[in-house]
Amino acid sequence: MISLEVKGMSCGHCVKAVTEAIHAVDPAATVTVSLAQSRVEIASAAKPAQLREAIVEAGYEVPA
Repeated sequence: MISLEVKGMSCGHCVKAVTEAIHAVDPAATVTVSLAQSRVEIASAAKPAQLREAIVEAGYEVPA
């Protein structure tokens, strides 16, 4: 399980955008987004760096 802080998420559209970005890297990933905690939990075989990059490209900040 990969847990990432994602800054800039505030609504359902953000959840969808982040989820789609992750699925573009790994279509089989399981994604759980918490807007209240600004966190994304990901069950994926992809490397964390790939997932971070996809989320950043979608327009969100992922602190290191």
